[in-house]
Amino acid sequence: MVKAQASILIATLPQQVFSFVVVDFERNYRRWSPEVKRLELLTPGPLQVGSRARQVRVDQGRKSETVFRVTVLEPPNGVGFAESTNQFRIDYRMEPEGDQTRLTFVFELTRLDFFMRPFEKLIRVAVQEGAQRTVRNIKGLLELELYEARQRES
Repeated sequence: MVKAQASILIATLPQQVFSFVVVDFERNYRRWSPEVKRLELLTPGPLQVGSRARQVRVDQGRKSETVFRVTVLEPPNGVGFAESTNQFRIDYRMEPEGDQTRLTFVFELTRLDFFMRPFEKLIRVAVQEGAQRTVRNIKGLLELELYEARQRES
């Protein structure tokens, strides 16, 4: 198993981080994860446990298509996803720290194909870099939106 984890403090409350990541998932996912070239929600309505989606990604020049589902939904503390054949799991956790939120992103590649095993160390590095980029992107996008909203109000 290959596992990566990254966390970051975001200058807002968990409810706003949860809203950005979960409630507005369809709008924001491709923004914080630009490797996602196409996202299609397969289950209508807001995300809930069991909701499914299909994504097309290009990572390191390699195109892949996966179907994933929501496995955990705990407003405003987090959401979990798993690929339909359980090749990967993803968790986003939001924990209050004063008037900020600690966003923790966990990615687990549960299986590594035999032909990929010689590259396991490189895969671990790439996955960890991706986890760090994910939390930085979410923080940057969300804090910019909040700043712009405050500017419009004043």
